[in-house]
This record gives sequence, structure tokens and C-alpha cells, in this order.
Amino acid sequence: MNSPYTKQETYIKEFSPIDYFNTYYAPGKGLLFGEWTDFVLKNLHETFTSGVKGDLLIDFGAGPTIYHLLSACEVFNNIITSDFLEQNRAQLEKWLRKDPDALDWTHIVKYVCELESNSDNLERKEEILRRKVTKVLKCDALAKKPYDPVPMPEADCLISCLCLEAPCRDLEDFTNTLKKFQELLEPGGHIIIQSVLNCTFYYVGNKWFSCLFLTKDDLEKAFKEAGYEIVKVKVTPRNDKSRMDISDYDSFYFVHARKPKNQ
Repeated sequence: MNSPYTKQETYIKEFSPIDYFNTYYAPGKGLLFGEWTDFVLKNLHETFTSGVKGDLLIDFGAGPTIYHLLSACEVFNNIITSDFLEQNRAQLEKWLRKDPDALDWTHIVKYVCELESNSDNLERKEEILRRKVTKVLKCDALAKKPYDPVPMPEADCLISCLCLEAPCRDLEDFTNTLKKFQELLEPGGHIIIQSVLNCTFYYVGNKWFSCLFLTKDDLEKAFKEAGYEIVKVKVTPRNDKSRMDISDYDSFYFVHARKPKNQ
């Protein structure tokens, strides 16, 4: 299932965070609004209300998005978010500063508040997240040390959503990136990865980007070879097949694993 690989230079020149938001997260019309957001947000709510907590959480490859941090901000004291692209980091900074032209995540903040039975506390939720995000850094999944030259403390948890299938060319790249993440985690630290399976491409506006084709077996093999203890794997099929021309994934995955305590 090989398709032309989109290089980092293409992302730098052609990836539009505004088009990405409109294509995937715009209320009522974004491809990922509904099925994906329900899947990812429920998983994170369950995970972060069942004992996964700590001082520091690292968010790797956020894109221009903050939705996946809305549950985490309740149980972590500090959050470092990051992305490879300057234009995505600029959008994150805009939201943190409450710029008038920042991307509007209100519809998803409301959903998370409803999950937490706090539907009247949208502003509180946003302010907690803004306060907890202490850094917005550049990251590079293909670099030997993804955050060089910035020294990184070991985190209690690392999270990544819809990221690794873009920079990783093959399963070996994917596995090696997971191995590099071990260096960012304390012994016993948690890693939570959520994304899509059996996908070869996705569009952002009218721009085409490649996606690493992964199966569930590939995923479990990668985590085991990277040395993690798998806590939970969850796969849910895509029900809405009406817009396969925008992206051809057929299911979503959630993996919760841990770095062994003796490492």
C-alpha cells in the first residue's frame, strides 16, 4: 500500500492550519467532527479520570489543535505542546493568547465539559488549559532527538493524536519514533497515541498529503518492538464512508502503553 511520500519541505510550504481546521473540525461539516472527536475525547476522558495523572504531559505533533488536551489539563500541572510547523505553532499561540482570529474550539470544549458534567464551565476549562500549557515547542519525529536543542525533562505522560503517520515513511520509522519517545518518559510513564488505520492519504483544502498505512497488527508490533508494555488497544471502524475522497482511513485507533519501570 505505497503512495508518494510527502516530504517535510512540502508541509512547510503547503500545509494550511486554517484549511485543516475547516476540512476536519468545522462544526457540522468537518470530516473528523463527530465520529473521530467522539472517539478520541471519550477515550481521553476515561483515561484521565481513571488514574493517569502527574506533573508533566508532553503533547507531540499537535498541529494547530488543542481539543485533545482538554481532559488532560485537569490532572497534569504542566503541559508542553509542540508541532513541526511554524504555522501550526503560531495558531496554538494565538489560541493561548485569546487572539480574536484564533481558531474557535468552543464546540469541542463544550462537548468535553458535558462529558465531565460541567457544561456551564466552558470559560473555566479554557482558562485552565491556557494556564497549564507552559511551552509551545518545535518537534521533529525524524530527528535523532525530537526536541533538540531544547533540553526536555522526563514526563509522566506523552500524548500524540493524528501525527506520526504523516512524518513516518514506513513501519520502521514509526517504531523508531516510539523508541525515541521512551527517552522523554519517566520509568513507568504513560504514552497515549490515537490516530487512523489503513489510510494512504488525506487532503487539507485542495492539497494532498501522504499517510503511513498501518494495520492493527502493525501497531501492536511497533509498540512491543519499541519496548512498551501495552495497557489497552482499541479500534473502532469508520461508519461514515461518504467522503473517502478526502481521506481513505477505515478505522480509528487508541493505544495506551507504559514505559517499563525498570528502564
